[in-house]
Amino acid sequence: MEVRALGRSGIELSRIVLGCGNFGGIGSSPAFFGSGETEGEAHALMDAAWSAGITAFDTADAYGGGRSETFIGSWLRTKGPDVRDRLVLTTKTFNPMAEGADSGLGAARIHRQLDGSLARLGVETVDVYLAHEQDPDTPLDETIGAFAELQREGKIRSFGGSNVDRRWLEEALGHGRLDCVQNSYSLLERGDETGVLETCAREAIGYTPFSPLAGGWLTGKYRRGEEPPAGSRMTLRPEPYEHLRDERTFDALEAFEEHARQRETSAAALAIAWVLSHPHVTAVVIGPRRPEQLRPAVEALELGLSPVERETITELFT
Repeated sequence: MEVRALGRSGIELSRIVLGCGNFGGIGSSPAFFGSGETEGEAHALMDAAWSAGITAFDTADAYGGGRSETFIGSWLRTKGPDVRDRLVLTTKTFNPMAEGADSGLGAARIHRQLDGSLARLGVETVDVYLAHEQDPDTPLDETIGAFAELQREGKIRSFGGSNVDRRWLEEALGHGRLDCVQNSYSLLERGDETGVLETCAREAIGYTPFSPLAGGWLTGKYRRGEEPPAGSRMTLRPEPYEHLRDERTFDALEAFEEHARQRETSAAALAIAWVLSHPHVTAVVIGPRRPEQLRPAVEALELGLSPVERETITELFT
C-alpha cells in the first residue's frame, strides 16, 4: 500500500489508517463502554487490515474506556517484532475514561494519561499523540509544552491536535511545531477547506481526516423517506448528523450514487477516493465494524480521481 510522510515528523503512514474507536465501545461515550467490537472481533479486524497493507492504527485512551488500547496491546502480543516495528500507532487524550472521571489537557494529566496508554498498548513509545479536543480551561502553551516534554523523553515521536479549528492551530504553532491534524472531513463536512487545510499546507503539517463516509451517509445507508437501519449511527448517536436530514442532502446523495454506478464502483469507495484525492490529505482514518468493510477503502486507492472528476463530484454537494 502507498505510504506518505506525516508532515516533517519522519513518520510514514499507510494511506488508509484503521480507526479503532469501536473496539470495546462506541467512541469516547461512557454510555457505550463495553459495547462495540469484542476483543476477538477487534483482533480479526486488525488481522484483516494488516493483511490489506494497512500499517497504521488510530485509537484514544477513552475509546471504550481504555478497552480499545487494551485490545490493540493484546493483538500486538500475538505478533512478532516485525509487526511492532512497522506498526504506526496514534492515540489521543482529553475525554474522561469513566463516568465522572477527569478530562482535559493539563500537563500533569497528559503525562499520567500517556503512561496509562503506553501500559495498555504494551509499547514504550507512541508514534503520534494528539489532543483529542480543544481545552478552553487549560492554557495552550501548557498543553504544547507537555507534548514537547514527552517527545524529548522519547515517549512520543510526534504530536498534534484532533477536532481543532484554525484558531487553535495557529495559536499552537506559536508555541512549537506540530506534526498532525486529525479532523472530520468528507463531501458532507468541508469546513477545513477554508482555514485548517491551508495552514497545514503552509506549515507542512500532516492531515489525517476521519469520518470520510460522514457516519454512513455517503454509503447509501440512509434513504429519503425511510427510517435509519437498526444499530446504525443515526439510531445510536444521531446528533452530529441530524442537520443532514433534508431534501437537498438526499438530492446530492442520489446524484452521487448514480455517479458511482457509472464509475462501476460503490458510493463508499468513491467517497473515500474523493478525500484521498485532496493534495494535502496524508491518510484517511476509517472505522469498519467488520473485515469486509475494509474493501471500499482498498478500492478507493485504485480509483485515482483526476482533479476534473474531483471537482465534478464536489459540485454535486455544493
